[in-house]
Amino acid sequence: MSAKLRITEPGGSQREFNLEPGKNYTIGRSNENSIVLNDRRVSRKHAHIMSEGEKFRIVDGFYENGALKRSVNHVFVNGSPTLEKQLEQGDNVMIGESQLLFLDVLPQPFIPEHHLSYVSAAPAPAPVVAKNAPTIADSARAIDYDDKPLGQTQMKISANEIMGRQSHLSVESAVASPEEIKDLRRKARMLELLYEMSRSIGTVFDLKEIFDRATDLIFRGSPADRVVALLADETLDGKILDYSLVPVGVKTRDASIDASADSITISRTITQKVMREKVALLSQDAKTDAQFLGAESIVSQGVRSTICAPLITESNVHGVIYADRLDPFAAFTSDHLELISAVAAQTAVTVETVKAHKRLAREEVARANYSRFMPEYVVKQLLQSPDSFRLGGVNQTVTVLFADIRGFTAISEREKPEKVVGLLNKYFSAMSEIIFEHGGTLDKYIGDGLMAIFGAPTVGEEDALNAVKAAVTMQKQIAKLNEELRAEGYEGISIGIGLHTGEATIGYIGSDKRSEYTAIGDTVNLASRLESNAGGGQILMSEATAAASGNLIPVNQREPLTVKNRVQPVNVLEVRWG
Repeated sequence: MSAKLRITEPGGSQREFNLEPGKNYTIGRSNENSIVLNDRRVSRKHAHIMSEGEKFRIVDGFYENGALKRSVNHVFVNGSPTLEKQLEQGDNVMIGESQLLFLDVLPQPFIPEHHLSYVSAAPAPAPVVAKNAPTIADSARAIDYDDKPLGQTQMKISANEIMGRQSHLSVESAVASPEEIKDLRRKARMLELLYEMSRSIGTVFDLKEIFDRATDLIFRGSPADRVVALLADETLDGKILDYSLVPVGVKTRDASIDASADSITISRTITQKVMREKVALLSQDAKTDAQFLGAESIVSQGVRSTICAPLITESNVHGVIYADRLDPFAAFTSDHLELISAVAAQTAVTVETVKAHKRLAREEVARANYSRFMPEYVVKQLLQSPDSFRLGGVNQTVTVLFADIRGFTAISEREKPEKVVGLLNKYFSAMSEIIFEHGGTLDKYIGDGLMAIFGAPTVGEEDALNAVKAAVTMQKQIAKLNEELRAEGYEGISIGIGLHTGEATIGYIGSDKRSEYTAIGDTVNLASRLESNAGGGQILMSEATAAASGNLIPVNQREPLTVKNRVQPVNVLEVRWG
């Protein structure tokens, strides 16, 4: 069976790519791939899809010289990092910031409704629009709240009952009573609706579409006239703000109800009680109940009956589903409370999955961004402590390293721009890797130079020694790099390096819209001066760096250096590394 991928790239452009049995496909940023993704988070060769009969399997990585090499930024299938998986209908594959939705080309076979309980899960067919089908309310419709007292005519379902409701019917009885048969039929109908819902929203990753399908089901299984889905705001670390609910879906049973009011007012008293106490609540016959005479949001709109159920999972309450009746001669029952509670619970699981997927995607983008400048263990600490990402800094002792290509201006004047860029990319790639290997943080690239910090954001006992070792390794690597450069037609290069250890201000410097993690202060300035006085192939460091590294490095004494804003000249040491 052939299939296709619906590809959505970071810029929002969409296209489809057909997959044919018997063929394999490569995925990556390079034009030589079968499927090219215009996404900077995607590797040149990132993943591939193998044909297995009529099925297709996605594999993280590519083969080179017979060996499988995994990608740096991984492949995510349905929100989880995946090395390989046989693709199924509706699988959502994330590579970098690009989304690949796997779809079977051939339509699903028709399955009679009464056979639904005996077939494996498959995507639900599009619902048939019937008479009195719900219509989506105007998206601009306002949602208002009041804080009036709650009435006493109520029914509740606890959180444990919502997530794991059990039947008390005995299976040992020889003959079921009429009431038991009626209850079993009711539960069978509810299970049929919930099963249909699980097939329908299992592959959906858009919150509005999730709530649209949930509210449609509520209209089919209950006499609700209006349904409102409210999602709780969250802090950056995922903490739910139960006092702040945002409407993400509003539906009415028919257009006449939709046109009857310019806005929909719901009771904040009810929603907050449901959120904080983790209960599903049925408030009955509000218009005739004296306890509700002050609750204008209920009484003024003629609401006789209201159900509010939490979007609850084992870990959190993500919001509520709020349904009400406007017909004065009809009301919700406990059966409707049970159904809406079950729909809300199942919706909550999907909402939590979507949130987890988005969080993983954000973390993966952050990891990709920061991995370019920091070692992996530092990136992990920063992701685990997002509060550390704020403007401001602290004073701490660090070793600062500057390195710069000597004679680069002459090279750039002689060579074509694309050749100069290629040279810089090779140079920076090699030098950055060495900095990471020695526990340093790449602060910035400065033209043909770079700045690195050792001792921030994490502090170690051997930061200064690691910085010197990194400088020596960089100089040795230049000799190897020059062999590669000359073989490709580039000129050889040499670099000068400067090191100084001292106190600097470390943190995020800039504005709320754009900031960078860096170091500022006299320590940085002196390291830069030492680098500017170093010739090609030289490493100059201060006595402070020598002392901080335990005086273990062989050095030659150089002439003291006069530095602006310093009364005494700075003693300079040249590292003997050859």
